[in-house]
Amino acid sequence: MSKLSLTLSALFGGAGLLLSSAAAFAAPACSAWSNAQTYNGGDYALYANKTWRAKWWTQNNQPGADQWGPWEERPAGECTPGGGDPGPGPGTGVPPEPTPTVGRHVGSYFAQWSIYGRNYKLRNLVDAGGDKKLTFLNYAFGNVYADGKCGMVTRAENGNGDGGDAWADYQKSFGANESVDGKADAWSDPLRGNFNQLRKLKLANPSLKVLISLGGWTWSKNFGKFAATDAGRKTMVASCIDLYLKGNLPVGENAGGAGAAKGVFDGIDIDWEYPGGGGLPTNSVDPNDKQNFTLLMAEFRSQLDALTAQNKRRYYLTAAIGSGVDKIRQTEPAKYAAYMDWINVMTYDFNGGWDAKGPTNFQSNLFRDPAAPVTGDRVYYNVDDSIQTLVKGGVPKAKLNVGIPFYGRGWAGVAAGPKADGLYQVATGAGKGTYEAGIEDYKVLKTRSAKQFVHPVSKQLWTYDGNEFWSYDDPATIRTKLDYVRQQQLGGVFSWSLDGDDAQGTLLKTTSEVRQDAAAAKKKAAAKASAASPLK
Repeated sequence: MSKLSLTLSALFGGAGLLLSSAAAFAAPACSAWSNAQTYNGGDYALYANKTWRAKWWTQNNQPGADQWGPWEERPAGECTPGGGDPGPGPGTGVPPEPTPTVGRHVGSYFAQWSIYGRNYKLRNLVDAGGDKKLTFLNYAFGNVYADGKCGMVTRAENGNGDGGDAWADYQKSFGANESVDGKADAWSDPLRGNFNQLRKLKLANPSLKVLISLGGWTWSKNFGKFAATDAGRKTMVASCIDLYLKGNLPVGENAGGAGAAKGVFDGIDIDWEYPGGGGLPTNSVDPNDKQNFTLLMAEFRSQLDALTAQNKRRYYLTAAIGSGVDKIRQTEPAKYAAYMDWINVMTYDFNGGWDAKGPTNFQSNLFRDPAAPVTGDRVYYNVDDSIQTLVKGGVPKAKLNVGIPFYGRGWAGVAAGPKADGLYQVATGAGKGTYEAGIEDYKVLKTRSAKQFVHPVSKQLWTYDGNEFWSYDDPATIRTKLDYVRQQQLGGVFSWSLDGDDAQGTLLKTTSEVRQDAAAAKKKAAAKASAASPLK
């Protein structure tokens, strides 16, 4: 994904209250308490004509025998009697299998750390009506640790690739005004945090697929090492499935336990940045990364299919891949694509403030500009060349999703140049960003008064105010990309990331228009233009 650091900041409050229909959340099942049954935190049981919920793991502890014991009395009717399975509590109600997606994909990434300084929670997605626009949502990120396994820790990232935030994932308690359904987490719930919000989001949106995304820019350190052997691949894949799909979370902060997160995730997204190198210098790189990436996808597919046979529930496998031709040639597109449900092509970050002196250039241009001051592989840093390289390499068009950034990249101290627009000019450094130099969210960039330009060939928007140059997408340039997706008959689009959008979800709603056919999209656009005309 974008080169964002994982920084844990101070917490901020949530958005205003929005209640969802309680009917969307089914009551869990329960049965008569048994002294032979083991109960995890959140499990229900019926005893002495009362309803009880376990506060933690317990066996052979009679409900009500001790006020400080493992059981708490709950209102009658909070669970549904029936069956021998005591059923999960309200913190672990398993969402049903999502209905299949018909038409093109509309996806986005929710960043784990966005709940801190960015003050963006899944509740914000609901408040903007964005949850109804998505066909899939990727949760970023899960980490593969030095033992080759997916795991859960709460540890600030120090550059060694061993960080994590289990607290944000499933231990933090969200208040009612922060929660997707307007109901606060309880300390006794075995599943809290972002995972529980994802669970609630799925219960209210039965067609939404939620995937755990593994790796990213910061946490791709160990892919190369453990993808290099059959044993390493099997261990990695099994651990990730156990943790995220079977939902067996480590117990901590009175949360977690066997099956606590079951049903939250419908599959796994691999964001290895990048096979063969090109990511962080501390990442493990193997000479056979090219072949090993394919073998890793094959192992994921094999174990996911085995889980499908066991649970009678489909599990998805996707990947976020680098879009430059230099990165694409370090993999075997036709071979690994056979194992994937779809592929998210990260068609952004083509240029940025890491080249501090410039020249300024576009960060997510649709087409190649022959006049751009670039050479070598960088000539092909654009959406079209990336997609065509993959298609020619044997990837079915329907499996390819075009990436759309909800942020821009920019420079400061930019010379005006012969056209007084700052394009392809020298700079003194990266532009000032809210969280990181050289990068800024759309919601901030849209409020600025700098002059806007759209390149006639590359179809990319940029702004220049005499000092700063910023390149980003707005609704108009996104619609041009949507037309390209339709013309090329691609699978759909996705975005990084939700917290970069404005409070109204303008960009996400625009990307969702790709699900309309071309005629309907043009008709809607014309109607909007007519309604906005000053002549009316």
